[in-house]
Amino acid sequence: MDVEPMKLDLVDMQNLHQRILTTMEPEIIEVRCIVRQAVVTLSSSRDSVAITRTLRSVKQYLGATEAAKPSRQREEFVNVHYSRFLQVLTSNLTADWLELLPVDQEKELLDGFFLDGPPHQAYLVLLDTITAARPSLRQERCVAILEQFLRAGQMGQLIWEVCQEHASPHMAGLRETLLNKIASLADHMANKLERDNRETFYPQSYYPLLGREMLSVLERICQRLKGGMDCSLAFVSQLLGKICIQGHSDPLLQVLVPRLTLLTQSDGIWQRISWRLVEDVPERWMESVISGLVRLAAGPDVLSRLLGSLVLKNKKAEFVLTHKLLLLQYHHTTAVLQSLLGYLAGEKSRDSLLIEVLKKLLETWGNSSAVRHTPIEQQLYISKAIVISLAQLSHTQIQEHRAELLSRMMAGMECHLDSNLPRVRRLGMVVAECLSARVNTGDHRLRFQYEEDDETRELLSLSSRRHPSSWECPPQQHSDDSSQTDSSQTAAESRQSVQTVRDTESESELDSDDELIPYDLSADTELRRGRAPVYVSDCVEVLLTSEDPERVEITLKVVENLIRKNPTATREVRVGRVGGGVRSVMGSVCQQHWQRRSLTVDCGNCTFHCHGPWFRRCGSESDSRHFNTCPG
Repeated sequence: MDVEPMKLDLVDMQNLHQRILTTMEPEIIEVRCIVRQAVVTLSSSRDSVAITRTLRSVKQYLGATEAAKPSRQREEFVNVHYSRFLQVLTSNLTADWLELLPVDQEKELLDGFFLDGPPHQAYLVLLDTITAARPSLRQERCVAILEQFLRAGQMGQLIWEVCQEHASPHMAGLRETLLNKIASLADHMANKLERDNRETFYPQSYYPLLGREMLSVLERICQRLKGGMDCSLAFVSQLLGKICIQGHSDPLLQVLVPRLTLLTQSDGIWQRISWRLVEDVPERWMESVISGLVRLAAGPDVLSRLLGSLVLKNKKAEFVLTHKLLLLQYHHTTAVLQSLLGYLAGEKSRDSLLIEVLKKLLETWGNSSAVRHTPIEQQLYISKAIVISLAQLSHTQIQEHRAELLSRMMAGMECHLDSNLPRVRRLGMVVAECLSARVNTGDHRLRFQYEEDDETRELLSLSSRRHPSSWECPPQQHSDDSSQTDSSQTAAESRQSVQTVRDTESESELDSDDELIPYDLSADTELRRGRAPVYVSDCVEVLLTSEDPERVEITLKVVENLIRKNPTATREVRVGRVGGGVRSVMGSVCQQHWQRRSLTVDCGNCTFHCHGPWFRRCGSESDSRHFNTCPG
């Protein structure tokens, strides 16, 4: 059976509206009638007196005047009509309409509506009007009011209200919108105003201001906690993470970190606030926040007060602090390394992490592929991290893992000493000395002879813990080169036992071999560690990449026969590459003066003869420079 839809004529609609009004409280009906009449007057009237009277009557509902309306009416106006009324005001911001307001009362009548009401509603209306309007008087006037809004501290009040109403259902939908609008205000204003943008909205001005407002909110939260009341930090944490992930962490944290450093020094509640502030940051933004705090924290004690045991509670934080900042990045200063590794060693609960970090660093340091292919700056960075980690560990901890550390030290020392770069070899020697000094006792310590420079002296100085009194000033921010300032602060420290042992023995004692007993080598046989290649392509690979002299020698002896036996394969692998590999390898042989050895290699275009350090090409006696003229 179909039911005919109910139809209401004009009389029925009026009766329904009248019944709704009769069920409302008289105070609410009064507010709605006054607001409706005010909207009509502001939109159509050109009477200056009527407009002024209307604005004053509506402003009473904000509670900013002596003749404030009852709280029930103010609540109705703020929750239901305030945003709509502000939109009407901004739509009337034209030159003709503004002339109707008394000049001496314009700011009081107009700006007061945005500064005395709920800040989150005023902020959203102003920002929406600015971004939607074209360059005009309306836009300019809203920009001026928004600038005054920031300077009056209303942004802090906005954040505080969101924190207070964290569990409120009507605020849940606005929270994400406010988060995006607050964090991106500088970008919105720059995109919309372009060359007419004001200095207040520049990132270098806005984000420090926002940092001060966030601190004021944290102080209110602290007072509330001390009073025994609950309060949520979630919105402040989300705002912190959102700003940092957008790339504005430095101007914000340069305000937050020094103040939090001072407040957490002797107040346990402030320490808990700081810990919760970072813990509540969403995981997708955690890395940018932690990286900024590590860069700006003045020492491991400060970092421990700011982060607490976050590294043990959050997997993302653990990855950033124990892996990414140490193994994947290498632009941080020495002070940042000392602060980070000192933080890991600060408490017993984090000691196991420091041991694991040291093992991972030594594994990378002892990887021959990493030594060959990573930049020397990253190798220096990892070397510093290893030496600093050793300084942070106790003797008992070192001895517990002595065997594994020795094994990793030997592997790393071998691949560093095999390098053809003096700087890499020198780094390996210094790190091996520092590691040997901690692992071994007595006279069983490694000692190398190398020329000291600023780099090695800095590494040796890092083998002692940095004194807490040297952390008076925060460390500098990003730096692409090694900070000499950081090393000078610890250069006065003792070089620990490594340098002491090296200085106690004279150079003549180190060079003397009179007391050494000759070892009988008559029964020794020459060992071959590799088999001869059987393909031309294998020969090319060995000649171009191998650093093993014996393997290169074996390859050079068989390459000629392989080329002659299989010309087709030779053409496929491009004979020219073989000649290039031969030239580079034979040049290395010349520099090492392989005496009493002779080789003959045919690269396809000409024949090379080697006897000791001298070479002949195609029967012509010359030195190794003739290799450059070989067409192969």
